[in-house]
Amino acid sequence: MKKLLILISLLFMSFGFSQIKFEAEVSKTNLGVNENLRVDFKMNKDGDNFNPPSFDGFSVVGGPNQSVSNSWINGVRSFSKTYSYFLSPLKKGKYTIGQASIEIDGDIYKTMPIQVQVTEAVQSSVSPNNSISFLNDDIELNLEVSKSETYLNEPISVEFKLLFNPKINVTNLGEIDSPEFNNFWSQNIKIPRLEIKSTSYKGQRYNYVTWKRALLFPQKSGNLELLPLTLDVTVDVPTNRRDFFGNVIYTQTSKKVSSKKKNIKVKEFPSEGKPESFNGAVGKFDVSLFSSKSELKATESFQLELKVNGRGNLKLFSLPEIKVPSSLEKYDPEFKEDIKSSISGMNGQISNTYTIVPQFQGKYPIPAVEFSYFDPEAKKYITIKTNESIVDVTEGPMNSDYTNNSGLSFNQNNTIQTIGQFNYIKLSSKFSSINSKKLLDSKLWLYTLLSIPFLIFIVILLLIKVTRKSISDSDLITKNAEKLARKYLENAKIDISNKESFYSSLDQALFNFFKSKYMIRKEDFSKDKIKSILIKENISEKVIYDVIELIESCEIARYTPATTDAMDKDYEKAVQILTNFENV
Repeated sequence: MKKLLILISLLFMSFGFSQIKFEAEVSKTNLGVNENLRVDFKMNKDGDNFNPPSFDGFSVVGGPNQSVSNSWINGVRSFSKTYSYFLSPLKKGKYTIGQASIEIDGDIYKTMPIQVQVTEAVQSSVSPNNSISFLNDDIELNLEVSKSETYLNEPISVEFKLLFNPKINVTNLGEIDSPEFNNFWSQNIKIPRLEIKSTSYKGQRYNYVTWKRALLFPQKSGNLELLPLTLDVTVDVPTNRRDFFGNVIYTQTSKKVSSKKKNIKVKEFPSEGKPESFNGAVGKFDVSLFSSKSELKATESFQLELKVNGRGNLKLFSLPEIKVPSSLEKYDPEFKEDIKSSISGMNGQISNTYTIVPQFQGKYPIPAVEFSYFDPEAKKYITIKTNESIVDVTEGPMNSDYTNNSGLSFNQNNTIQTIGQFNYIKLSSKFSSINSKKLLDSKLWLYTLLSIPFLIFIVILLLIKVTRKSISDSDLITKNAEKLARKYLENAKIDISNKESFYSSLDQALFNFFKSKYMIRKEDFSKDKIKSILIKENISEKVIYDVIELIESCEIARYTPATTDAMDKDYEKAVQILTNFENV
């Protein structure tokens, strides 16, 4: 009987070992983008050449961790081996955990693929059996808003702050899922560098880093939702182990943290007392209108600058139009802005500059410009106006109807309606016939007309002769002056051992050279005069500097001693200057 029981046990054992299993298990099939996933590959018999799948759409944050269980219960051997991986999803979507393979007793075994759905961030991000699951209470991403109730186009500021326990170290941050701020006009506020600061949170001291700042301007009324932001955080976590010197040993791991959703209640503008000139400006503003001239001549131009400055949604409304009389030609404006954005809001100024050209003389009124905005603190509309001004056009053609001031009126197209504006056109004529026979009978008149072309021809010949003579004289003077310049420059080279003779010849050379070029007189030969002439001729700054420096050397040498080296350099500089001008 005993032998029979042993035989039955051996049969069951051989049957049990013949059933080889190799399976894949996941901690969950549906998880948020801020959660981690655990994947276990289990086998009931040891094997070789284990090959995990590629884990497309995930990053491996832990593993592979290997565990082996081998036990005997009532004479029956129980074996289990597991390869564990901890995965972090890269983004939302549907993914497949591919097949893993292993070789057992010469045969290849593979797991079945597993479908996993990754959704948007969830409130809790506990990863089962993960080594960093205890971090949920030690690290948190908060979304802070300046106000939860606001008006349309009234700015609110948002800040995303990562808070963490001082006992852990944050070594790297990366943004995975960014909120799109739907139904908001947004502007990011640049953070120069990340700084770790301390604060009190949940009754304890926490460190925090401000990761993102933005200004939001709601463009739709009602309850608007701010979606969460998800960060991938690399942290150094303390373990229970210590090194040889008793210091705590840290292990590095990563974790995804997400902020919570926020609801913003956006109110409509009040309908009561809403002015016609209101176009969406929200905040506190001033408006002004400046004219570059108050008096000018016709066909001259002047500028009208309409400027709005203050604090509010400066980038989200347009400036009102300026209306001027039709006798003032108005061109399209040039828009400028000088706006600074910070976490406290947007402030600065915007302006439109119009170029105006009057067509007739007279005094033209520039009407006041009306500007309206909504003050969210006072919860009411405010309308302000610029001052009226007068532009006096003193010279130019007369507008025949301008003197009738009662006939001037502005219309919507920015033109002037005048009474009898076409009265200057005569509708009747008084023509008289010409007695051509009487005109031709006058022989003196006829001879005079015939001689006029010959007289004009003779005058033209005389003018040409005189002009050629003056040009030739001018050319002769120019050539003589240029010859003298070169002659004096040669004399300077000869007299280089005599300071006074050298600089006198050099000064004469420079004068005659510039006389040949620009016809200047001796009394006009000075540094300022030469500099102004060269600037007008668009001569390079380097050449102008060398010329002025050489003239100064000639002036200073009269009263101070000069070395031979200095005179050599001045001579070479003079030659270089003449060469540069010839090239020009």
